[in-house]
Amino acid sequence: MSEKTRYSDEELKEFEELILEKLEKAKEELNTLKSSLTRESDDSGDSFSSVKTLEDGADTAEKEHLSQLAGRQQKFINNLENALIRIKNGTYGICVDTGKLISKERLKAVPHTTQSIDAKLNRQS
Repeated sequence: MSEKTRYSDEELKEFEELILEKLEKAKEELNTLKSSLTRESDDSGDSFSSVKTLEDGADTAEKEHLSQLAGRQQKFINNLENALIRIKNGTYGICVDTGKLISKERLKAVPHTTQSIDAKLNRQS
């Protein structure tokens, strides 16, 4: 029996549904983060200047944290959208380093990955 070189259309459809589901959740989370950032900016109109100065540091740290989370979430969304493109053009699930099929288990856990676990581990060492 020859080794499989790509996933079947049915399998790709399953992955596409999984990715679309994750994409929807990720976009909702990003919107929540963005609205939290906007709300944080709107709340900064207090007149208690001495107390406000102490809180400003914490507010800035919180905004920075939310901003980082939003950035990571945007990157995750971009990666998921790129995975959908790979499904459409027939390259989804194929490791960019080895050219072999990435395991279904790995794709279910990290549906936007472009590397098999072996390739990822080899790249890190």
